[in-house]
Amino acid sequence: MEQLKYSLLKAINVSGLTFLEPVVRLCYGEEPREQLRKIGRFILIPAATFGLFLWAWAAIAPVYKTKSGEVPTPSVVYSAAQGIQDFHNRESDKEAAYTLTAEDRQAALAKTEADLDVVKDLREQANHQVNQAQAAKATWLEEELGPINEQYAALKEQFATDQKRREAALRNKAAGISQTDLTGKNELLAYIRGHQLKTEEEAATLAELEEERALLAEQTYPELSEALRWQTELAEREQYLQKKQEILSRSNRELKLAEQNEKLQTLKREYAAASGPQMLTLAEQMLQQEERISSIAASEYAKPWTLPMQIVRSVACVFAGFFLATAIAVPIGILCGVSTTFMAAVTPFIALFKPVSPIVWLPISLIIVGGVITDPDDHWLITTLAELPLIGWLQINPAFIASAITVALCSLWPTLVNTALGVASIDKDHLNVARVLRLSFFQRLTKIVIPSALPLIFAGLRISLGVGWMVLIAAELLSSSEGIGKFVWDMFNNGSSATFAQMFVVVFVVGAIGLLLDRIMIVFQRLVSFDGAPAAI
Repeated sequence: MEQLKYSLLKAINVSGLTFLEPVVRLCYGEEPREQLRKIGRFILIPAATFGLFLWAWAAIAPVYKTKSGEVPTPSVVYSAAQGIQDFHNRESDKEAAYTLTAEDRQAALAKTEADLDVVKDLREQANHQVNQAQAAKATWLEEELGPINEQYAALKEQFATDQKRREAALRNKAAGISQTDLTGKNELLAYIRGHQLKTEEEAATLAELEEERALLAEQTYPELSEALRWQTELAEREQYLQKKQEILSRSNRELKLAEQNEKLQTLKREYAAASGPQMLTLAEQMLQQEERISSIAASEYAKPWTLPMQIVRSVACVFAGFFLATAIAVPIGILCGVSTTFMAAVTPFIALFKPVSPIVWLPISLIIVGGVITDPDDHWLITTLAELPLIGWLQINPAFIASAITVALCSLWPTLVNTALGVASIDKDHLNVARVLRLSFFQRLTKIVIPSALPLIFAGLRISLGVGWMVLIAAELLSSSEGIGKFVWDMFNNGSSATFAQMFVVVFVVGAIGLLLDRIMIVFQRLVSFDGAPAAI
């Protein structure tokens, strides 16, 4: 049991999840009071703080209005996340339906038709519920707006009468003022000014009532909102099932192949019975038909990009840029650490290029990559990557490569600087021993320099990966490269309340992935650290 305890504590220490340490110690009965105090400080208080944040968000969000509607509450954002996942699952289901064959296709078709019948029945119930909720809201609005409408009509009539009375009084006063009566003229101006101010006050009063009526009319009616949400969900599910039914019954790859094979057999029979010039035409048609069959046999369902797919592509892009940055930064950093002359030569470049924004690097990268890969559809690199089994579906293109290069250019500096610092900080006694043992440069590099500098190298890599992840989202957004950044841009351009909520989902997705990447680098950093220093909060 003690061995398991120390194994758990070691794993917690390596991963940097130190807030779990008191939980393990409490489970083994080690100083319960102290462990409970730590649990309260490091787990309960942060959890309560996050709960307070969610409560404040839920309370404040409906108050703030935007052109896309209310700011989404946590529950709306959670529903949006479920909608994103449902869309991904449905598209994956349709993709699988495209390749089903024989009995599997028939079984899937029967189940889809049964589900579709159920959804149609539910749609009728949902429509009835929406009609009832709309009628209830109309009744409620009539009750609420009745007194306001009566007050508005009464005030409007009263204000119109008062304005006519004041205008008549002004005309009578103006008629009684002579040409030389300056005092009377000044009094008339004061009366006119008072009349105008009074008219403006009356208009403002009516405007306030109109605004109150508009706000009341726009106020959400919970029963109607819930009914509309259910109706929308059923409509989306019905659309998905109808599309799946069409794929299984008409657009399935097996059915397309059967149809085209039947046409090919017909052409073969006609060719066997033909003679003369007609044979040439039929032979060409047969060859075209065989090519068409071959193309259909290799075809895949045209699945649209979903957020989970874009997340995977973004992670692949950031790691491509990160590995490129590592391949550049570590060797240069080692040379900077072992040679002050080389450090002096490289320092101006570090100082000059380190502050450059990714918004500047990205267009330059796009131009350079576009100059090298002029025809992506026919370039050996793009076609080779497209044929690879695990990454072919990522559709790596010049925009992807330019985004990865931008990530590398922006994230290599922390690794370079930390590597140089780690190498320069190696104990001189170690290098002196290497000279006494007459180790070669490569032996000193692999046995002394790199192992001693690894903790600082991984500290730099951790920072670089975090910087690269932040840079990537902006790069994808600007380059329109499929990924999280493009998803955010598409949602922004859509401008609806639903897409507004999906943008909030992306905030948490990006943060969660960034946290996971940081934890991964902490593990590697701790595995190569020798001083036992804490990894991070």
